[in-house]
Amino acid sequence: MATYAIGDVHGCFQALQRLLRKVAYDPGQDRLWFVGDLVNRGPHSLEVLRWAVERDDQIVAVLGNHDLHLLARAAGVSEVKKRDSLEAVLAAPDRDDLLAWLRGRPLIHREGEMLLVHAGLFPGWTPAEAERLAREVEERLRGEKAAKLLAAVDQRAAERWKESLSGHERARVALAGFARLRTLDAEARMCADFSGPPALAPKGCHPWYAAPGRQSAGATVIFGHWAALGLKVGGGVACLDTGCAWGRELTALRLDDWRIFQEPAGES
Repeated sequence: MATYAIGDVHGCFQALQRLLRKVAYDPGQDRLWFVGDLVNRGPHSLEVLRWAVERDDQIVAVLGNHDLHLLARAAGVSEVKKRDSLEAVLAAPDRDDLLAWLRGRPLIHREGEMLLVHAGLFPGWTPAEAERLAREVEERLRGEKAAKLLAAVDQRAAERWKESLSGHERARVALAGFARLRTLDAEARMCADFSGPPALAPKGCHPWYAAPGRQSAGATVIFGHWAALGLKVGGGVACLDTGCAWGRELTALRLDDWRIFQEPAGES
């Protein structure tokens, strides 16, 4: 029995299937952890979602910003983006079942000292606090106030976490951390407009995992979301977004021995 953490799939269904063959994935024994962004940008989001729903008991998938964008599009609170490839999902006869499954995914999955999240953690969050906060936000995403929260997903605001936040504001800032965080300034405020490699970050901005005094530093945080960072394994973090949707690779990390497997992008 093995557990494989897999980077942002982004609708790259054929690359995912080839990667699973490469690792000799055994659905009767092995587990798969997905860092989020199962959908969008790649050509086969519908196939990826259907495949995941059929294997619900074998996989863990946290919500990424593109997954949330799909839910926002379905709720009518988000506009079509230039590289969206979600129409097949939105037009599918089984769309309600697929969206209900997606809405039920967590923002964080925690097992022992390992945390799975799409983007990152604000430096003041311990693993336990992040997990509790994720449950708060998930409840809102599944409730009557979901549309208001989903409408904020695409905003590129310079969010800063404060424990004193409450209500919608608390959920909105927390969700930004879980789904969109890459870099922070010296005051732990998101450098929201930057998505490039760390070496090109604006002056004063640094990767979230390098924040001084980060309270989650004792855990191993597995994440994606940052294609320009690419594969980074070590120092208590594992970034697995290796740009499959940009024509690069899809990556799997076997958590039992930290062996890395990669499959080139492409739908042939």
